[in-house]
Order: sequence, then C-alpha cells, then structure tokens
Amino acid sequence: MLRVRDLQVHYGPFQALFGVSLEIDEGEAVCLLGGNGAGKTTTLRALMGALPISGGTVELLGQRVEHRASHELAAMGMIHVPEGRELFPSLTVLENLELGCVTPGTRRRSAETLAVVLDLFPALRGRRRQLAGTLSGGEQQMVAIGRGLMGRPKLLMLDEPSLGLAPVLVDAVFATLERIKAEGTTIVVVEQHIHHALRVCGRGYVLEGGRIAQEGSTADLGRSDRLRAAYLGM
Repeated sequence: MLRVRDLQVHYGPFQALFGVSLEIDEGEAVCLLGGNGAGKTTTLRALMGALPISGGTVELLGQRVEHRASHELAAMGMIHVPEGRELFPSLTVLENLELGCVTPGTRRRSAETLAVVLDLFPALRGRRRQLAGTLSGGEQQMVAIGRGLMGRPKLLMLDEPSLGLAPVLVDAVFATLERIKAEGTTIVVVEQHIHHALRVCGRGYVLEGGRIAQEGSTADLGRSDRLRAAYLGM
C-alpha cells in the first residue's frame, strides 16, 4: 500500500531525515518508535505533504505521491490524525467530525460513517452538539480519531494518539485502534507508550537521529536492547 524509499527532509539548512525507507502492506498495523527528536513526527508530516520532501520517493497504492498536496493524499485515502488533536474548539463535536469528509464520496456517506464512529466512541453520542473546546482530553482525542475515520481512510496515520491521556484512557484508545485494525483499515502509529504500540501492531520501525535504526516484528522489537536504549537515550 505504501512504499517509501530514501526519504530525506530538511528544515532549512538542517537535515531531519536521512534516507528513511518504509513498507506498509494493506491491512497491517505498523508502529514508528524512537525517542524524542528521532524523526517520527517529521516522517508522518512529510508523508502527508505537510513538509517538503527534499529527496526520495513515496508510492501510495502504486502511484508516486511525494509531491502531492495533503488534500490530494487525503482524497486518495491516506488520513493523518496529528499530534495535539488540532480540533476547532468553537465548533461542535459533530461539526469537527464532518470536517473529516474530504471528498464528495465521503460527504455522501457521512451519515453512514458517523454511525460507525459513534459506535466506536459511544461517549460522543450525547455530545454531538457540544463545543469541542469544552470536552475532556480523552473526549477530544476520540473526536480527532473519529474525524480521521470520517474520511473513510485506506491508511490511517496517528501521531501520539495517547498524548496527555490518563492510563485508563490510553487503554481505551488502543482498544479502539485494535477494533479499527480488525475491520481492515491499515494503520501507522507513532507512540511513546511502546507496550501499547507493540501489542496492537505486527511490525515496527525504530528511528534514531532521523534514520531507521532497526525494523522487525513487534515480538522481536519488544526484546530489543536498541529499542530500550532509544527511549532511555543511551
């Protein structure tokens, strides 16, 4: 589904990614792991067209897309749930969710998709008319993920979905991701709670200093000294 070869990204004169290569197959759940500043968020933002790519190639569904705009990628089915949620606090929950319908096709099926989202996040059912800015952090994260799902993604990329959440809500978020994966959506997740990521995902990549330091099954990565070192800064 997604093939990334030798991805390079610069912030002005500063190079942030050095030849990152990834392969994501349809139906997989894959995690990007590594310490702060390793390049995980930069990778997702570059893939979604939010950062210019200075080198390498990106193929989505067999098409070269490394210079496509974010809205074009979303229309192809690659949806990004960013770190920090990025909701519109003065809009209602329903209005924020509807912003995820990025194509005429998803807008036509919005009622059908909304029913699926509210089944995944029943806590939002009674809050559809509530302003998003008045929700708890956990509820806001539900809206952010739900907004991504309203785009009917083929590939859902989530950046730190558990950021700032209480442990019980972290468990709930990852239980929902397991349901989304079970229904056939391909998932890429950046996550600091490595045990949750390793449980939900089948494969992973470890980034260090903007490079892929290790890749493999999550079972193997869970035993990796290199992964522990990446998070401990050793």
